[in-house]
Amino acid sequence: MNLADSLSEHLRLTEKQKGVLERSGFKTVRDLLWYFPSRYEKFSAPKAVADLIEGDEAAISGRVISSKTLKTWRKRMAIAETMVSDGTGTLRVVWFNQPYMANILMPEKTYSFSGKVRQNKKGLCMTNPDYKEGGLVFAENTDDKNKLMPVYPESRGLHSKWFQFAIKKILKTALPEIIDSVPKEILKRYHLPSLRKALLEIHGPTNEKMAVAARKRLAFEEIFLIQLDRQKKRIERDKLNAGSILADQNLIQSFISGLPFDLTSAQKRAIDQVLADTAKTRPMSRLLEGDVGSGKTIVAALAAYAASLNGRQTAYMAPTEVLARQHYKEFIERFKPYRLQIALATSAEFRKFPSKAYPGKDTHIAKNQLLKWIASGEISILIGTHALVQDKIKFKNLGLVIIDEQHRFGINQRAKLAQKSIPHLLSMTATPIPRTLALTIYGDLDLTLLDEMPPGRKKVITAIVPPSQRERAYEQMRAEIKNGRQAYVVCPRIEENSVAAAKMSLEMKSVKVEHKKLSASIFPEFKVAMLHGKMTPKEKEKTMDEFRENKTQILVATSVIEVGVNVPNATIIMIEGAERFGLAQLHQLRGRVLRSTHQPYCFVFTES
Repeated sequence: MNLADSLSEHLRLTEKQKGVLERSGFKTVRDLLWYFPSRYEKFSAPKAVADLIEGDEAAISGRVISSKTLKTWRKRMAIAETMVSDGTGTLRVVWFNQPYMANILMPEKTYSFSGKVRQNKKGLCMTNPDYKEGGLVFAENTDDKNKLMPVYPESRGLHSKWFQFAIKKILKTALPEIIDSVPKEILKRYHLPSLRKALLEIHGPTNEKMAVAARKRLAFEEIFLIQLDRQKKRIERDKLNAGSILADQNLIQSFISGLPFDLTSAQKRAIDQVLADTAKTRPMSRLLEGDVGSGKTIVAALAAYAASLNGRQTAYMAPTEVLARQHYKEFIERFKPYRLQIALATSAEFRKFPSKAYPGKDTHIAKNQLLKWIASGEISILIGTHALVQDKIKFKNLGLVIIDEQHRFGINQRAKLAQKSIPHLLSMTATPIPRTLALTIYGDLDLTLLDEMPPGRKKVITAIVPPSQRERAYEQMRAEIKNGRQAYVVCPRIEENSVAAAKMSLEMKSVKVEHKKLSASIFPEFKVAMLHGKMTPKEKEKTMDEFRENKTQILVATSVIEVGVNVPNATIIMIEGAERFGLAQLHQLRGRVLRSTHQPYCFVFTES
């Protein structure tokens, strides 16, 4: 048997089963063996059939007298019904939606069953029990009492019992063919079982300790192979020539002196590391990790400035249009005195600074014109969304690629942008990744940590607000706005959907409904705006500009504001339906109010 063999070569499958397996991604022997249990169930206390009563969680062992498939009268559901006798009595064992069980359990053979005993019109029965071949020994200290049965995640047409049966059968013949990809000396160093032992134990553990050890071993292998792959790519990349970007220290210091704020020592250290990397011909591959508001963008701006001094172009990719437009405006502000040509490219619009007609302003331009200027090298810095990976965008002399919030892009998107010539690569993220995990996932990148916040930043006060305290949270928001501050209210969706709402057990707040409620009845004295993904780029830009200028005091939005949005005067954020956001999302959303020296607040509302 080969791990690449088709399942149908080793299992008797109907055409329907083949279709279900293929649609679920089970094509080869390896696909099946690497499908692991989600949990384990212990066999219940052994009992004689004669002693069973309704509601018992028990285990019995007995001889199969007969098995048949039936269909329920009303729902026409296929069931398998088996009669089992242990000498003290006879019990019906029933499986719903698993008719194949009637063929798996062999007549006159002894099996053990563990499950709940129920009463119906036909008498006592055990429904959908765990089972195994052989009988139970009725003693206090038996392995059967603690026997762990694997329970596999189920999908339509594929039940846990089928996986138990199929994997057990495949393992018998597949194990000799399995080659361990982790060297023996590494297994020995970390006290890990071999791959064969791990597969046996994860699918049929001797005990809980062995199940944990098997899972740890298989997780280790997955990370080990990711690291090998990353290191291989890094070695291949290091052989390439990206051309050196030499930074004139006098010009760099002049740029830093012109900033309206002082750099932190962490920022200075990061700038030194980035410029040292780009000075080499070997392509830079660096991950800049720093919390929200720690000043990653200015490090990126300095790297782009150094590239422009060498006649090299920079591509800066952001995950959302809102963030791309914000970076575009910030770069215009920073580079106005240096007469750099800066452009914006999203799926919706193309802009350029400076305008030829109005040198101090930017202008909307046609896509074809922008493509010509990028290809001729006239554009020094191109900022955009995933639109930058389009094949039509061709650079004359791309020297630096910057990827903001790099976890938001797929590996292929990042690679596609980095393949536009051989540039230096700077990735950035504000999601707090432990150093060991960062080195595992991004093993092909050098890691720089911005572990220092600009002076004067206060720690955000975060509170989970129960429904009874909602009014107090609104009063706190009112007080903050009266003191001149602004607020965000974040909702999980854009608008109400009556069909979807009927299916949901939890009330799910929407931007449009909350906007109407807040502006009409809760905060009529303030201007409330909304921002979401269905708005046009012009509408989004107008809304954000008015919020930045404090023309609106409350912005009701979806998670479109999650990354990078920078409004220092906004010091309070309310997150509705927080259980519907991921942990990294919540961290990023809270970061929206960490942009100034005022005290920030984050109120988290949850229905569960």
